[in-house]
Amino acid sequence: MRAMVLEAIGEPLVPKTLATPTARRGEVLLRIEACGVCRTDLHVVDGELPQVRPPLIPGHEIVGIVEAVGEGAGTLAPGMRVGVPWLGGSCGDCTYCRTERENLCDHPEFTGYTRPGGFASHVTARAAYCIRLRDDSDAVATAPLLCAGLIGWRCLQRAGAGRRLGLYGFGAAAHIVAQVAARQGREVYAFTRPGDATAQSFARSLGAAWAGDSNAPPPQPLDAAIIFAPVGALVPLALQAVRKGGRVVCGGIHMSDIPTFPYRLLWEERELVSVANLTRRDASEFFAAAETAGIRTATRAYPLEQANQALADLREGRLSGAAVLVP
Repeated sequence: MRAMVLEAIGEPLVPKTLATPTARRGEVLLRIEACGVCRTDLHVVDGELPQVRPPLIPGHEIVGIVEAVGEGAGTLAPGMRVGVPWLGGSCGDCTYCRTERENLCDHPEFTGYTRPGGFASHVTARAAYCIRLRDDSDAVATAPLLCAGLIGWRCLQRAGAGRRLGLYGFGAAAHIVAQVAARQGREVYAFTRPGDATAQSFARSLGAAWAGDSNAPPPQPLDAAIIFAPVGALVPLALQAVRKGGRVVCGGIHMSDIPTFPYRLLWEERELVSVANLTRRDASEFFAAAETAGIRTATRAYPLEQANQALADLREGRLSGAAVLVP
């Protein structure tokens, strides 16, 4: 199989030809049709997540066709189209797994981090953590839903039912969440890098009621805000932007240090919470909501061998929507 491999932290991925893996018990072998490029992949490649162990194949927004199944793979069969998300497995035994909080599992597996990912032509995945997709779905358009969409959905649920919603960092996740929120009748306020007129115009094209710089106050207090950008300095700004009793949700797996801020920004029962990973229930709920909302993902497709260019474009903010690798 072909793969783009992280051989050293902070270095470009290296194209390799490797032996195609075999599906073990409880696994399926997939021929990858598309794999989204997520900011978490940047954190893996740059060594910003703990215990990154090269050599490693990144990528966790995978759409593929089942080619082979191992024993105990359940109802999945060759020819089916499935998605593989960030959460690649959980232990099933810890307190969190037993209380339907597998996203907080004490012994998890993560696709493209602790097990091989989707920057390749083939991958094996635990069948129980694959998401059955429609056979007529567009692989490139669907790929970003497997993380940007799922994590965005979990953030939206944590944000509560407030009508005025702020989104800090208008990238892959925000452009999906904005569409769902608009469908729910909410007002979306998009915050971008200062001076990024392209991102602000993109946000307005997706129904945002307002779009402006991340350091600017919104025209009226927000009920809730979600921070997708990995910038700790946005936390105090978001707390300033929400009303009394409002909530700020940190949606990233990694964020720079949050600067000190006066207690008055948190006072009046404002809340600051985080979102970690996802559950299989999130997937079933989100894909049903996404179909109802008629979500359109904005994507830029790259050949697999251009994975380094896709990562660079994401890092430098040159994308509107999501990058997707196509083997």
